[in-house]
Amino acid sequence: MSTELILIRHGETDWNRELRFQGHIDVPLNDMGHEQARRLGLRMAREKAQHLVSSDLMRCQQTAAPTSLQLSLAVNIDAGLREQHFGAVEGMRADEIQAQHPRAWEDWLKFQEHNAMPNGESARQFHTRIIDALSRIAQAHDGQTVLVFTHGGALDMVWRTARGLGLNGPRQSEIPNAGFNRIRIADASAPEAIEIVDWADTRHLQDLPAQPTYDQKRYLAGKPSAA
Repeated sequence: MSTELILIRHGETDWNRELRFQGHIDVPLNDMGHEQARRLGLRMAREKAQHLVSSDLMRCQQTAAPTSLQLSLAVNIDAGLREQHFGAVEGMRADEIQAQHPRAWEDWLKFQEHNAMPNGESARQFHTRIIDALSRIAQAHDGQTVLVFTHGGALDMVWRTARGLGLNGPRQSEIPNAGFNRIRIADASAPEAIEIVDWADTRHLQDLPAQPTYDQKRYLAGKPSAA
């Protein structure tokens, strides 16, 4: 039986707004993020899910809280769902990384799967961790629907895997804060065989202000934000 996973990126943080590399730093939601989470919870009220799991970082747990209340589901924690670890540059903006770690920034802009920020995690290592986490969830809840609250980078790993894109090159998919994404894994023993059913649905957020845009392709052009 296939397992359905509803994947949610956490709501907005001040560091999202400032386009800082958050990684494993435990940044809370800002007011907009809490409103996104509240609206998401109302939307989720019609979902028939049996389980809820979240990254252990605060921004994901806070995003999951309204949905947990709506569906009377406990928030189960899995640290394997954390964002990519960016090591020495966590908390920095692109211009700060470029000034303080110019070689690392130059290497990062190549978007190659084995590159990592100093003391950080490569895309290949990150991908392995995320797919392993999804495999654990699918195996534990075979045939069920599970809500998974995680991070933008984790969703990028899922998108690339489902589309067969590989891990080199900049991000190709839209991954909005508190967006709704539905996937299916037909066989928990083959978690990389992912079917995307719905992606980047933000109808529940449609009248809110525009989100900060993290677009890796724009970094290559020297324009870190689409704003």
